[in-house]
Amino acid sequence: MKDHRINRKKLHSLENIVAIAIVAIICKMETWEEVSLFGEARKYFFSKFLDLSNGIPSKDTFRRFFAALDPKEFESHFLQWVQSLVKNIDKEVVSIDGKAVRQANRMMEGNPIHLVSAWASDNELILGQVKTDEKSNEITAIPTLLEALFLEGATVTIDAMGCQKNIVDKIVEKKHIMFLL
Repeated sequence: MKDHRINRKKLHSLENIVAIAIVAIICKMETWEEVSLFGEARKYFFSKFLDLSNGIPSKDTFRRFFAALDPKEFESHFLQWVQSLVKNIDKEVVSIDGKAVRQANRMMEGNPIHLVSAWASDNELILGQVKTDEKSNEITAIPTLLEALFLEGATVTIDAMGCQKNIVDKIVEKKHIMFLL
């Protein structure tokens, strides 16, 4: 992934910032201050696999880094990393489903965020997620999600909303086995 920061201002490596942020967010940290405090509280854990010679990044470092990051590039690299964790996708059951993010309507002034996810049941892993466009639904997001994933040989399950010709065509094109629920 491209590091967009100026070389003379890099106290913390890209790997440190991204690794600490991902682990903190998985552990339900919601603000950059919480992410930084989480890193400080688990400094010993992170020091086992990260070079923390300059300590844990501050909340401002996390905020500036992720504010300047290209979200599409990050998503692409993140999906590649997640795919590398998958042990064997052949004959895996991958469920595609959309959900509204819990309590997002409070943060987004009444307009909840809707996400479409691909869940690999045997690997117990979300392979990818796509946010639906405003004033749209999961029908438009599912083909985008399928395009981003390598699921050849997997059984893809989807609810009735996914019974659209373009979605079925995308599943067949990507050589998935499809089962509609």
